[in-house]
Amino acid sequence: MQHEDPCLEVLLDLNGMNYYYDSGYWIKYEVRKVTPRPEIPHGIRYSLTLHSADGQRIFAIDNSHRLVPLRKVFAARKVTWDHKHQREMVLPFDFETVDQLLDEFEQGIDAALKDLTGRNGDQL
Repeated sequence: MQHEDPCLEVLLDLNGMNYYYDSGYWIKYEVRKVTPRPEIPHGIRYSLTLHSADGQRIFAIDNSHRLVPLRKVFAARKVTWDHKHQREMVLPFDFETVDQLLDEFEQGIDAALKDLTGRNGDQL
């Protein structure tokens, strides 16, 4: 029997919400439960994104498409759907818990805003 993550309801309640900073940056949450399957074993389809005032995506964590990492010689290829969009890179994200997902998203937002403005999200 699998125990449900206690933060799942919090994440599901964020679905459809946008959070706006006074500086014009904004956050969008898209989250829904789905039937677990190999590409989405945790049963959560999500897209958590940070945007600039003009709508450009700056940072995101999502599982909207599969990510196939570059092949290394003699290494197994792991196909994952959980990943981060950071600057021009798409990087794998190891989903463990909803709490960990939300923490990683908050840290990514702060890092991206600090790179762009010199201030983190709490200071905007």
